[in-house]
Amino acid sequence: MKKLLTLMFAIALSLSLSSFAFAQDKPDDKKMDKKEDKADKKAKKHHKKEKKEEKKEEKKEDKK
Repeated sequence: MKKLLTLMFAIALSLSLSSFAFAQDKPDDKKMDKKEDKADKKAKKHHKKEKKEEKKEEKKEDKK
């Protein structure tokens, strides 16, 4: 009986510890997603800024 109880305890302990190891995969994915999102935002911001500058130049040319 003691051997069975010890075996069950060892299995439960090993499963609980292994679940922590597998649970850490998710935050790494989120970090990569955030980096990609930041890069996308930067690219969009840069593109938007270029459009604004083009519009300003067009307005200046139209006024002349």
